[in-house]
Amino acid sequence: MKIVVLGGAGGVGSVAVRALATQADVTELVVADVRLEAAEKVVQAVGRAGMKAAAFDAFDNASLAAVMAGADCVLNCVGPFYKFGPPILRAAIAAKVRYVDICDDLAPTREMLTLDADAKAAGVPALVGMGNSPGLANLFVALCSTMLMEKVEGVDIMHIHGGEPEEGAAVIKHRIFAMLNEIPLFLDGKFEHVRQLEESGKAATVETTFRDIGTFPVYPYPHPETITLPTFLPGLKRATNLGVIFPLSYFHLTQDMVRAGTCGDTPMMVNGQPVVPIDFAVAHILSRRDELLREAGVTGPGGCLKVVVDGIAGGEPNRFIFSLSSQSAGAGEGTGIPAAAGAVMMARGEIPAHGVYPPEAVPNPFGILLLTAGIAKLLGSGGKESIHVERIDAAGVSHTVPLPL
Repeated sequence: MKIVVLGGAGGVGSVAVRALATQADVTELVVADVRLEAAEKVVQAVGRAGMKAAAFDAFDNASLAAVMAGADCVLNCVGPFYKFGPPILRAAIAAKVRYVDICDDLAPTREMLTLDADAKAAGVPALVGMGNSPGLANLFVALCSTMLMEKVEGVDIMHIHGGEPEEGAAVIKHRIFAMLNEIPLFLDGKFEHVRQLEESGKAATVETTFRDIGTFPVYPYPHPETITLPTFLPGLKRATNLGVIFPLSYFHLTQDMVRAGTCGDTPMMVNGQPVVPIDFAVAHILSRRDELLREAGVTGPGGCLKVVVDGIAGGEPNRFIFSLSSQSAGAGEGTGIPAAAGAVMMARGEIPAHGVYPPEAVPNPFGILLLTAGIAKLLGSGGKESIHVERIDAAGVSHTVPLPL
């Protein structure tokens, strides 16, 4: 199989490349990036036969078509997705290439789902949001709805990560975007819109304990699960998405920059030079990052995805709590490994439906979870102890649920 990773030299894309390189049937692996030298370094670092680097321009349809040519699947890791998600999906549909991405932005997810008819007409399956949240979170919910429960009524997705070796400007801009815009929460069977830094967002902020990480406040996040889960799970009454970054001082710095009004995109003159406020804000946040990590005693990456699912099991109210935690891996591994698993299954033809759909619509959610766990073990990222499933029955008694992962 030939798989092309767009943005393959980035923090998530490079992890996806390493993950894909563990699969023997991936005989051709193209690391495509706007920075050819960086892509070549990834190829050299992985050092596997059948790999090559390629340069491409995400703004150029001809460049996209050329780099996708002959691929069994293209994995799109190019951010920010509000800028690059829909046009790259359109290019994949035009090229009739199977498509997977890690989009965690709300607006582009909505736009890409509107391309469903075009993808079906072209015979192209497109899986959007196949990362951590969205991605694994959706699969856990689908696992409940298909195997563990008769009915899913409520879903609360919570996530934390931090301490990665580096963060890029696109990551910071995505975080700022989440703080600036309205966030839909699905409550009591209808949508309510909140803003993270306003009173409505404060009312939705809760404290939760993340397995292996600690107790943190989690804030409303505009991740697309809150709009896709109600569509694909009839009868769902609640879907929320809440998140945070550690250390809190670093996350709060970003919030403060947004509150101070320094994150606009209209240039202003500073000492006779045009400066885009958000570019200054991002540069300032990144300049403080190492210092704030040191002050907080953060010495490496970590994170946890926690998914709470309420519903009916055995005719009674039950709650399932999934925790996928790591004290040695961050957002790159948490997103890149499941993305690679989705791309492999897509390239193998094991995700057969044509059209555009989120992870919870995949026919075999357990298959992607199983492959994700297998790849993580091969890379030395995660293992049996990193995945914990708890069931709380109608009497409030907790039970550990073994998963053969």
